[in-house]
Amino acid sequence: MKNRNMTHRRDFLKEMALFGGSALAAGSLSEALAQTAPDWKKQIGLELYTVRDEMQNDFEGVLAKIASFGYKEVEPASGYNNMPPKEFRAMLDRYGLTAPSTHSGLPAGDTMDARLEGGQIMGFKYVDNLGGGGGGGRAPAAPRGAAPAGRAGGGGARGAGQTEEAVKRQAQTLNDNGKIAKKFGIKMIVHNHTGEFAPLADKPGLRPYDILLAETDPDVVAMQIDIGWASVAGQDILGMFKKSPGRFECWHVKDVMGLKLLTPDMTQSQRQQAAKLVPVGQGEVDYKSIFAAAPLAGLKHFCIEQDNASQWGDSVAAARVSFNGLVKELS
Repeated sequence: MKNRNMTHRRDFLKEMALFGGSALAAGSLSEALAQTAPDWKKQIGLELYTVRDEMQNDFEGVLAKIASFGYKEVEPASGYNNMPPKEFRAMLDRYGLTAPSTHSGLPAGDTMDARLEGGQIMGFKYVDNLGGGGGGGRAPAAPRGAAPAGRAGGGGARGAGQTEEAVKRQAQTLNDNGKIAKKFGIKMIVHNHTGEFAPLADKPGLRPYDILLAETDPDVVAMQIDIGWASVAGQDILGMFKKSPGRFECWHVKDVMGLKLLTPDMTQSQRQQAAKLVPVGQGEVDYKSIFAAAPLAGLKHFCIEQDNASQWGDSVAAARVSFNGLVKELS
């Protein structure tokens, strides 16, 4: 698998050289990246977990509101409003929205192929698991800094207490599921919180994220990096992109206050609880620099997420603040 990853990286860098050749000739990788990057402001997405409290009462009404703010993509997280794939897709179409990724698994169906066909109809290119997820979207609110239960993302390891063998099995499951999903144009995604960066129980020098990145097949599995939680975990985001170019096709764009107060002696769980999630543009994550490296990362789709938005008094309003904040960062 490592040889396959190395080949993928070499091919990616060759493509970068071709696409950014003129700028590279002038001696500037940053100019090359800028030339190959799309206008990210035109495809800003929202993780619907952000507005889950409001969607319990008016699922479609919330979609209409966020579309009016300028959002173009959404990522379902708490089901599909009890709607079959064609109806759900039609609802998205009414508001000019697409759902390239989901954290709700596949829609209901009698067989795996039927569920994958349903996901294809809904427009999914990335799924976090191959389970069913046609429910109505009633999820409890999470504590201020806590990661929501049941959203490990793609079978990703949760960190402390994990063993190398267990995480390798998870990576293999992702590869196996990815091969099944590939014929429907769908990839598996690995989403992180902070636990994936905690040392393994049996190999303290190794972390679950290291294994998942090295052992998953880039052809069928993409990393959906949650930039906010990775930052809380103390990771160098730009360094991750440089080390594994092209692997980070999906992002969760999340902003955080209090990063400077996190200390090396804190566990990942303690870091996650100590950090404060805020609307994008109001925290300490440098999204201007991060988006400048998006082509190197391999970015294709991203969505804003604020797990604790409901605790700001109005989660939909918080989503609007985040949208405007990111537009400012990208301008």
